[in-house]
Amino acid sequence: MPTLVVIRHAKSDWDVPADDRHRPLAARGRRQAPESGRWIAEEVEPIELAVVSVAQRARETWELVSAQLPYAARQVFDEAAYTFSGDDLVEVVRALPRELSVAAVVSHNPAVEELVRSLTGEWVPMPTAAVAVIDLPSWRDRGGLRWAGRPADQPPSTQ
Repeated sequence: MPTLVVIRHAKSDWDVPADDRHRPLAARGRRQAPESGRWIAEEVEPIELAVVSVAQRARETWELVSAQLPYAARQVFDEAAYTFSGDDLVEVVRALPRELSVAAVVSHNPAVEELVRSLTGEWVPMPTAAVAVIDLPSWRDRGGLRWAGRPADQPPSTQ
């Protein structure tokens, strides 16, 4: 059963004079993204492939997330993931190779909220640096929401 990890980019810096594609992360985003990575490392099976939006804030988010993973996940910076449409992201997921067990998509709102709703039937808020984990029968089917939230907002683990 494949697992999809949906990651919304961390907080971007609107004070930087840059177009949407080139807007970097804000200081808050650079603090939040590693928390998402640490949570994923502890709670989710190893990601085999990350499909990342070409936008700078998404690429920086993945860089900070993946730096917390105790393994190297293959990454693809994909123009198709630079979208604000959930339908576009559904197509990205459907195009994932069948042999993958765990994949991640790093993208933008409202697309990530729409993607989660399309794949699970549940709407969950996806603020910056939020993560949703979805278990699917296949990359072409709907599945169930395992977890959603912003790891930076979670209390420390007592493990």
